[in-house]
Amino acid sequence: MDNLLKVAPSPHVHSGDSVAKNMVRVIVALLPAYAVALYSFGVGALVVSLTAMASCVLFEYLIQRFLLKGKCTINNYSALLTGLLLSFNLPSNLPWWIVVIGSAVAIGIGKMCFGGLGNNPFNPALVGRVFLLFSFPVQMTTWPRPLGWASSYLDAETMATPLSLIKGGKLNELPDVLNMFLANTPGSLGEISALALLVGGIYLLATKVITWHIPVSILLTVAAFSAILYGIDPTVYPLPHVYLLSGGMMLGAIFMATDYVTSPMTHRGMLIYGFFIGIITMIIRVWGVYPEGMSFAILIMNAFTPIINKYVKPKRFGRVTKK
Repeated sequence: MDNLLKVAPSPHVHSGDSVAKNMVRVIVALLPAYAVALYSFGVGALVVSLTAMASCVLFEYLIQRFLLKGKCTINNYSALLTGLLLSFNLPSNLPWWIVVIGSAVAIGIGKMCFGGLGNNPFNPALVGRVFLLFSFPVQMTTWPRPLGWASSYLDAETMATPLSLIKGGKLNELPDVLNMFLANTPGSLGEISALALLVGGIYLLATKVITWHIPVSILLTVAAFSAILYGIDPTVYPLPHVYLLSGGMMLGAIFMATDYVTSPMTHRGMLIYGFFIGIITMIIRVWGVYPEGMSFAILIMNAFTPIINKYVKPKRFGRVTKK
């Protein structure tokens, strides 16, 4: 009888998922794009990614061990994933010590100062990336040419990204669709192959780590916005596929904006969230100082996530609507 009268908080049924399992699934989904980055940028991609992952794990351990003095959570792989995502937002010729600074900011300021995983209002990897962009603008906007393992690390040959060409009015120099879709354009580690990112996104959808609402709403909004611009003046604005396949669009839509902690909980809220990320990204890309706006757009909408969660709620079961 005592067992029958026990009361426990929900959930009463467990799916078998865990934080560690979901983190591993996201890391697996990133492997195709990571392989392309290694193939395209060679040793530079390896140095930047390993430095970011190792330093993120180290900083989380040190902060929890000596400052927070709480339970160590590096075994849930969230710090490892933060480091990998941070490296995907960095050029492959970035000096290792700048990568370490970005990792310290991502973990220390973007994550642990709010209480750790589950409490951070902003995507930690993007916090680190934007901090580095403001602090080291030259190094963060110098993009190596993808020359494979022949690429040098710190002395890599550089060239303009597609978004930089658009900003400079050089539409005739843009790469073709195939090069942008596969992996033959300059950029950060995680933005040179839309195909590899889409493969990872399909895996995340198949394993139900994410839903379609945020990525699709972002991509459709950007496509519609850029189509309107192209219709207004095709000599100034390129076709929509250029905006969709260039920069951090695919990386941000599939892997960054869908972060559980910093995105809305309801499907309707996700659609609103994704719509405004697309709008803000295009406004910054077209009229802002920086050629890219995805990171800023996601961080801005991270700040609005609590408001969206407050006012966009599902109908409560059993609630009777007054007529």
